[in-house]
Formats: sequence, structure tokens, C-alpha cells
Amino acid sequence: MTEQSALLLRKQLAELNKNPVEGFSAGLIDDDDIYKWEVVIIGPQDTLFEGGFFKAYLTFPYDYPLRPPKMKFITEIWHPNVAKNGDVCISILHEPGEDKFGYEKPEERWLPIHTVETIMISVISMLADPNSDSPANVDAAGQTELRLSTWLLRVSKKEWREDPNGEFKRKVARCVRKSQEMAFD
Repeated sequence: MTEQSALLLRKQLAELNKNPVEGFSAGLIDDDDIYKWEVVIIGPQDTLFEGGFFKAYLTFPYDYPLRPPKMKFITEIWHPNVAKNGDVCISILHEPGEDKFGYEKPEERWLPIHTVETIMISVISMLADPNSDSPANVDAAGQTELRLSTWLLRVSKKEWREDPNGEFKRKVARCVRKSQEMAFD
């Protein structure tokens, strides 16, 4: 499977280089490793992230496309669906099949038909429209969590939902400024 996945990734990279997609750029971190990519997402227009340059790594499994890559922002980003360590949490990057928690339908999760392009379009869409119902960063979503075995109790004080133009907006603006400074280092 390794040869097939490497061939597929080379093909996707060549296609993105030949026909770039607006909103992001992609390339290899190391020319000798087709499984580790660096992407830069340009903050979408008319969103709080507009003007930002957010760098992330995509790490592909050797059995790609049967399983999804992992995505991690290297540039600091304040977003409900990005964990504080930079890990991106969206349905398209979740392992295929049934969701044991019942939040996602199988067709919302990873499917082998997805490409780097469809992943990046989903991430850009996530920046424009956060999902605060299933946050990876509960502070950005403004939720206080308490886990008791498999139960998740949430106290609703949602920064994104209740005050997207207050504290959430200030934190995002700081990340955008930082990303712009880092983009030219």
C-alpha cells in the first residue's frame, strides 16, 4: 500500500502545483518524504481570519487514502475546532465509519475519495463557520467541560456563539497579526 499511497500523494501534489487552488498553498516539508506536507492557509475574506497566513502540517498515514491524514497548525490560531496544541478537529479528518459518540454520520467522516484539496476546502470553510457544538478548544468555544466516565457535561458560556465580536474577535485578531509577522520571517 505504501507505493500506491506515495504515488497518489505525488499525483495530488503535482496537480496542486499545476492548478493552484485559491486560499491555500501546499508543498513538502522535506522533498524526500511525500507523507509530510506543509500548507499555508490564507484567512478567508469577510471572516475574522482575513489577512492571516496560517501554517500547518499534514501528516499522511502509509495506508492513505484508506485512512485520513492528521493536520496540525504550527501558527497559533484561536478557533473552536483547533486544539490548543494546533490539532485540527473536523469530521472529514476523523477515521472512517461509525462515530462511537453519535455526533457524526459516517458520510461526514473520512472517505477515500477525499483529497488534499477537499481537506483544505473543508478547513477553510471551518475557519469561516466554526462548529462550537463539538469543540476541540473548549475555551475558544467558551465552554467549561467536566468529564464523568463517558458523559460530557457542558456549562454554556460560549465565547464564539454569545460574543463572537468580543473576546473571541480580539484573540483571533491577535493570531492574525502574529501570523502576518511570522509569514515574512
